[in-house]
Amino acid sequence: MSSAHIIFIPAVLVVGVVIGFVMGSRSARDAFHMEQKRDQERKKARDERAKRKAARAEASE
Repeated sequence: MSSAHIIFIPAVLVVGVVIGFVMGSRSARDAFHMEQKRDQERKKARDERAKRKAARAEASE
């Protein structure tokens, strides 16, 4: 094993860790934003259902 391996192998490992960290953080950020968007859409739908239900209850009185 040459001395180049002593430098090359750890360098490749560090590059792999950095790339994995960047891609993982991007994926986690995208998942977090999708979850927030889904929660907002659910809240909007829930509010619309409550509004329709209140209108129906008011109309039946």
